[in-house]
Amino acid sequence: MSEPTYPDHLHYHEAHDWAQADGEDATFGITWYAQDALGDVVFFNPPEVGSKIVAGGSYGELESVKAVSDLIAPLDGEVVAVNDAVVESPELVNEDPYGAWLIKVRLSSTDQISGLMGADAYRDFVGA
Repeated sequence: MSEPTYPDHLHYHEAHDWAQADGEDATFGITWYAQDALGDVVFFNPPEVGSKIVAGGSYGELESVKAVSDLIAPLDGEVVAVNDAVVESPELVNEDPYGAWLIKVRLSSTDQISGLMGADAYRDFVGA
């Protein structure tokens, strides 16, 4: 994906993770900005299904040809699914960072979504 994109329907965390809320559940991934900064992603180390994650805490790692980076949870919850396609083919994150979601979480509280940035605020945050 060559052009920066930040879909309006997503919520963004300052650590360059996105969340898409759907009722009590949310899907997490990394932004175009994050995948561009990482370079070619070669490994995804996900959390286990059933793990509890805390907003602002690490929930896994992405390894690129440049570095290993912690994934920072934008919201609290329990992991209910891991995207096995990204585990098998981590380069999908570079090809489509919004289609290649990383995990799905059952949220501890939907109230915390309001603490994340909208697309316009995130674009301003990254200077896009």
